[in-house]
Parts: sequence; C-alpha cells; structure tokens
Amino acid sequence: MKRNVTFLLMLSILLSCGEKNSNREPAIIDREMGDKVDNLVQQYINLDIFSGVILIAEQGILYYHKAFGMADREKGIPNTVNTLFDIGSMNKTFTSIVIKQLIDEGKLDYDDSLKYFVEGFKDPMAENITVRHLLEHESGFGDYHDRGYFDQPEEQKTLQAIVDRTRSMTLEFEPGTEQMYSNTGYVLLGAIIESVSNMSYFRIVRERITRPLELTNTYLEDLDELESRRAKGYYKTVRGELVRNYNLIDLPNPDGGFLSTAEDVMKFYRSYYYDTLLLSKRIKDSDPFFKFLEDLPPGKAPVHAGGFEGFNTAIYQLVSDDISIVVLANMDEPVAENLGGDILALIRGQEPEKPSLPAVQLVYKSFNEEGIDYVRANFDELTLNFHPADPRDLILNIVGYTILAEDRINEAIELFRLNTELFPEVANCWDSLGEAYLIKGESTEAKKAYKRALELNPGLTSALEALKKL
Repeated sequence: MKRNVTFLLMLSILLSCGEKNSNREPAIIDREMGDKVDNLVQQYINLDIFSGVILIAEQGILYYHKAFGMADREKGIPNTVNTLFDIGSMNKTFTSIVIKQLIDEGKLDYDDSLKYFVEGFKDPMAENITVRHLLEHESGFGDYHDRGYFDQPEEQKTLQAIVDRTRSMTLEFEPGTEQMYSNTGYVLLGAIIESVSNMSYFRIVRERITRPLELTNTYLEDLDELESRRAKGYYKTVRGELVRNYNLIDLPNPDGGFLSTAEDVMKFYRSYYYDTLLLSKRIKDSDPFFKFLEDLPPGKAPVHAGGFEGFNTAIYQLVSDDISIVVLANMDEPVAENLGGDILALIRGQEPEKPSLPAVQLVYKSFNEEGIDYVRANFDELTLNFHPADPRDLILNIVGYTILAEDRINEAIELFRLNTELFPEVANCWDSLGEAYLIKGESTEAKKAYKRALELNPGLTSALEALKKL
C-alpha cells in the first residue's frame, strides 16, 4: 500500500501543543503551509470524498492537527481530533512487531514451519509455509473475506474461527514462489503468537506495545462500548450515492480492525522507526525493511496504510527529518493516501494534482454523459483516483456490471469489450464480456469470449461452467 516523496515543512502550532512549544521555531516547516493544507483539504471536501483528521508533526511535536467533516452524518456528530478511526491493515505492523520480538527472544524463528503451530490444512502445499512466508505475503493464501463472510454471525469472525476456515482453503501458489497480499497470512501469524506465548493475541499486543508506548487511545477489542467515540464509515457507489458501511464492519483481528487516533498512530510509528522499545537494534539490523531505510535518501517518506470500503488511514514518515503526516479518513480509500501524498507535494514546493472523483464514479459519469469513445480516449485521465494496488481492469468491470444491472445490456457490452481492448491478457475481462453476451442471448459471441478467457486462465471456474451450459 503505497508511496515515497521529498519534504520541507513548517506549520504554525495548532490546538494544544503545550507550553514547551511556545518558544520553539520548527526546523523545517513552512509558516504558510497550514493555509495551503487547509485549501487543499477543502478541494477534497468540495467533492465530498474526505472527512477525517490530519496531523503533521516534527519530532513528535504537533504543528497541524485538525478534524474535518462528520463522524456520524445521520446524527450530525462532527469528527474531532479525539475521534476513533478504524486503522485497517496498520494492525499488521503490530502483528509483525510481536512476531519479531518472539524471534529476537529465541522463541520463534523466521524459518519455522506453520505446521508446528497450526495443523490440519487440506492443501498439501501448506506443509511448506514458514513464518517468513506469512510475514512477506508469500504463503500462497488468499483472502478469507469471501462472498457471504460479512453475513455471518460474529462468532464466525473471531481469530480462531478464521483459522479454522483456512484449513480448507486452497493455496494460490507454491509458498515462497510468488507474492500476493494476504489478510489470511496475518491472522495465521496471530495464531502463531497465541501458540508461542500461551496468551491471547490482544493481551500480548497490550503488554508488549500499547501499554509500554502509553497508547491510551488505541483499542484492540470489546469496541461496542466506544460507539459514541468512533467514526462511522462512508463510501460512494459507482453512481455517486453515499452509503454507510454497516455491513462491512469486521471484528478486530491480527490483520486489521483496531481503533485509534492520529496522535496514537504517530506515537506508535515513531517508536517503530526511531527507538528500540519495540524492536531491538539486533532485530532491526537483520530486517529487510530497516536495511532499506539505511539506504533511503534524505527527504524520502515511506508510507504505512490501511483501509476498506468506508475507512482509509495513512502515515507518511519523513525518516531523515522525523516529520510525520497522518491522515485518518472515514471515507473510501485511497483518499488518505492521496491526501497525504498531496500534502507531501505541497511541502516539496510542488503543485499537487487537482483532486478528482474516484475512478469508477468518474468513468460511470463520463460514459453516461460523453459515451464510450470519450472513455476510451481519456481512460488514463479518468482513472487517476484509483488504488494503485488494485488491478485497473476492475474499473470498467465494476462500471459495466452497474450498467448491466440497469438493464442497459448493449452499453454494458460496450464497456466490457473496451476492457478486453485495454487489458487483452486478463481472463476476467473476457469472462465478463462472455456473461454479458450470454445475457443478451448471443451464444456464439459468448462462446468466443469464454474460450479466450480459458486460454488465458484454464482454471477459471465461471467460464468453464458457462461453456458447459452452452
């Protein structure tokens, strides 16, 4: 999840930074940057694609800390700097830290096999998964959030219930041969932590991370009591309709779901980067990420991020100058990463790209107003606001199915056909085109599309089943 840039900065002190700041001139922050950030944020707000909290600090001292928009639109409750946000996959950093602490203590090894801690996997390739594979997203496990997951009762969403589900999962590839982002892998790391420590994952995170760092506004479980303090998540449909993400809220687990504030996120990651309270010098010296940081040119800012429909969080940490930018949003990703990157651009003295609607909304709107030729000619410009980790063929696929659901079959075929032109080697594009032709009753064209899909991906179940019926 997503990006490096150069940085020079200096902001007027906002909110309660404490008397110790009153006579301190910031070393890097431009005095006019506060107004520039305000103007930038307003552009996002005007498009109704951002609400949340932004924090900018130097050496942990706050220079910009503001809340925008609503935590709960239905009840008219505004966001504040103390509102709690779902930090998504930032949980994975907590999980990786505990794993590396256990390795440092000799209780675990990177090359230990998963089967020593969790048994009973159906796929024989799971025998070869190591702790390192899980940490580096090389295990072969996909995502456990399959269709129908969020309709299940809470007892089916606990760490143990998810681990039980993984036992019947089929791996996507031989462990260690490829890399694919995996929430499942980090849930299994949580199970390893519980096995090694003989205590719950949440208890060990509290004892080893949140209490030592005094993260008093970071909550790991039992979140129902915090309902009045937490932001509610919102996202826009393809048609631009605002939706509350009621049905997409998950239980906290080792892969995501903690609640926190921007200030706690900053405290956590500054400790992760700069001191040895969480990770010893010995473990950092052997860690690929910290080796990468050693060669990072001054002014570069790695980013940690998390998100799902309705929430997005990001921290850019300018390592050489100890500058932190935290953006917590209770709207759809990748708005926090985009806004954080735009702030970095401002600080570099550059003009950020003008914010735009999310790609699927803009393509849908442009197709309806201008037609398929306009979308074809301007596809790159129309799809700038799309998550860089997601395959771009998804954009026209999502818009096409929206049009299909509106009973506009010929227009849906136009979009699916354009997708096969832009991404001719993606089997799913041809599969979707085949489905549209099949719905229209054009079986010959449907067969051609499905056969092409199977040439690209012989195991594509939907295409195989459709051809059998044909």
